Amino acid sequence: MTTARMVSLSELGNADVIQLIDKELPAPGKGEVQLRQTAIGFNFIDVYQRSGVYPLELPTGLGHEAVGVVEALGEGVTRFKVGDRVMYMNAGIGAYASARNVAVDKLVAVPDTVSDEVAAAVFFKAMTAQYLVQKTYQVKSGDVVLVHAAAGGVGQILAGWAKSLGAFVVGTVGSASKFAAAKDAGCDAVVDYSQANWVEEVLKATGGRKANVVYDSVAKTTFLGSLECAAPFGTVALFGAASGPAPEIQPEILNKKGCLFLTRPSVFPHNATPELLQENARAVFDAIAQGRVKVQIGAKFTLEQAAQAHKAAEGRTVSGAIVITP
Repeated sequence: MTTARMVSLSELGNADVIQLIDKELPAPGKGEVQLRQTAIGFNFIDVYQRSGVYPLELPTGLGHEAVGVVEALGEGVTRFKVGDRVMYMNAGIGAYASARNVAVDKLVAVPDTVSDEVAAAVFFKAMTAQYLVQKTYQVKSGDVVLVHAAAGGVGQILAGWAKSLGAFVVGTVGSASKFAAAKDAGCDAVVDYSQANWVEEVLKATGGRKANVVYDSVAKTTFLGSLECAAPFGTVALFGAASGPAPEIQPEILNKKGCLFLTRPSVFPHNATPELLQENARAVFDAIAQGRVKVQIGAKFTLEQAAQAHKAAEGRTVSGAIVITP
């Protein structure tokens, strides 16, 4: 048996509830492979789940995505062989681990041109950006796109991808210190959403044009302003809640703001079948190859430093992606 080092939670709360344990990992079952994990992706949903915003059944692990090398094959596995580099983003909670058994249907091959750390840093986030720019709203040349939290892991990818499609991209950030990261990601203009007049600043940056699509992962502190920034018949995609849940609204407000489309999408339904997962992963790796998706790793932590990674993310001290190494 393999001994895996992994994060385990016996309670939900602040980052100090994160504990590391050693656990015996059985041989992979039918349709599974055993991975020696080499890089683990951090995503803000990990914070939501650890803190209880999105409650998990206890005890539980943490984490949704990781890259690894196939070490053993379960019965009936023919798609991969020992030594293959693969990754996943939706194989159940528990990616914060040194080794893991994962169902083959949840895995995609990692191209040789993409390193383990880059894959872990970008995949979940890029798969999020992929459905947002290709499915929730198909960004096209000439569009005005507003991206909240544009200096964050998803925000940087989203801004850069939209810019590569010919959009005029306005990014918002939570502090002036993040302006440079958002500009480097591809934003044509950057606005500080912590300032009371941020909506006016967005419209000033666009010459008065409102956004064809607003991508809002901040929610509580930005959502009502997002509705103000959307053009008639525009789309407001609320796909996260970094500052807390969005305020409740009456549907009639969407009519008064210009017959807006409001949606609350997420990455997992967009990749609910093996076929969708493979199709969307190809789109992401193609976008990386085309230079539409660029990766900035903002910080690296070891598995033993998982709590520090969460504290850094919650403190908004990292621009770009966080990677955890076993």
